[in-house]
Formats: sequence, C-alpha cells, structure tokens
Amino acid sequence: MQRIDKFLWFARFFKSRTLASSAVNDGKVRINGHRCDKASTNVKPNDVLTFSAGGRVRVIRVLNGGTRRGPASDAQPLYEDLTPPLEQARANVTPLMTPGQGVGRPSKRDRRAISALKGRDIDG
Repeated sequence: MQRIDKFLWFARFFKSRTLASSAVNDGKVRINGHRCDKASTNVKPNDVLTFSAGGRVRVIRVLNGGTRRGPASDAQPLYEDLTPPLEQARANVTPLMTPGQGVGRPSKRDRRAISALKGRDIDG
C-alpha cells in the first residue's frame, strides 16, 4: 500500500508530488470509480485510477507500489494503461496549425496568393 500522491508522482504522471496531491485534493482523481479527495489515501495493487493529466483522461490499473521516482523505464512496471484506444489515438494527433502559424499580418507573398484565390489582381 502506498499514498496516492506518491504513487502518481513515482509513476511520473505529475512533475511534482505537490501537483499530484493538489489534483487529488481537488477531487480530480477517482479510485475504483469513487472520488478521492485526500492525498493520504492508500492505493493497492489492482486499484483502478481515473484522472486527468497532460490534457487527457487517463485510466490505469495499479500493479505495484514504487520505492523511488526513477526514469520512465522504471515507472512503466508500476501500472497498466487502460485508457481507451480512441483517447490514445486522439493524444497522438498533431494539430493542424502550429502556434506560430496564422499570427500577425500576411506577407506580400501571402496577400498575392489570397488575391489570386479571390480572382482579383492587386498589381494592376
């Protein structure tokens, strides 16, 4: 058995234990379908955790408790990922526009391309 905030931190779902405990205290984590609002709640093997991390909903089954926060390769055996495949596929999709695109005024080349699409001639 291990505290839920420690487990989420050891399993590398949150960057710090403080972030993990605040997610639990805010009621954003469920253990076996029941809302958990105390970071000191213990999790044990075969518990199913549902929470939001990194902009997506994760569903995992606890396999072991960790002893330390190590590299991601050490965190993989701690849990089994039960996140539905649709959610996993949605997480791997790249956005159509990157943050730098479409910001600011169009260049002269862009304006000419827009005018050509609209069928107008800007040079004459």
